[in-house]
Amino acid sequence: MSSKEFFDRVARDWDEMREEYYSDEVRVGALAAAGVEKGKTAADIGAGTGFITQGLIQEGLRVIAVDQSEAILNEMKRKFGDIDTIDYRVGNAQDLPIPDETVDYAFANMCLHHVESPPDAIREMARILRPGGRIVITDADEHDFEFLREEHHDRWLGFNRSDIKAWFQAAGLSDVCVGSIGTCCEVLSTCRDDLARIGIFVASGEKRAGL
Repeated sequence: MSSKEFFDRVARDWDEMREEYYSDEVRVGALAAAGVEKGKTAADIGAGTGFITQGLIQEGLRVIAVDQSEAILNEMKRKFGDIDTIDYRVGNAQDLPIPDETVDYAFANMCLHHVESPPDAIREMARILRPGGRIVITDADEHDFEFLREEHHDRWLGFNRSDIKAWFQAAGLSDVCVGSIGTCCEVLSTCRDDLARIGIFVASGEKRAGL
């Protein structure tokens, strides 16, 4: 099963599942790292049912929500109803359906470990940023909980923070910072007596003019 098929299957239950995995502190930390400003435009990559988007619209931003699962985007639409500051687009993190230099911020929360090539996804996020815009990624630290490949169809068992920093720099980003979000992700296996407790990092970087 692919990650898309997994999220198609769990779309209706995702909000409840997500609440068991990590807290709203992740969203607070991500928005703080970006320094979001009212009236700007942000892309929420791997948006799911709108965990990051919720905070962005509350701060007065317009949002382009991108996810490969149309089913989970439909759940997000039901959740946010008639809010007209969200633009929903089906797409892949490595080939974003967003033109060059059209957003002020690009967020990806717990998305990177599902993509085939994380460096390519980061380059795509840099491509859609306006000069001076910021990328913020929140995701799992490197770990060895193999059951997450089987039960959640993760491609990557988290990431080494030095690799994340190197990928940001390779994408041409400056002012790169990678640190702890201050909370953990906890996932209980459905097939065995195993609890994954994994640190969460927040990585940010700015697009230089002329990139």
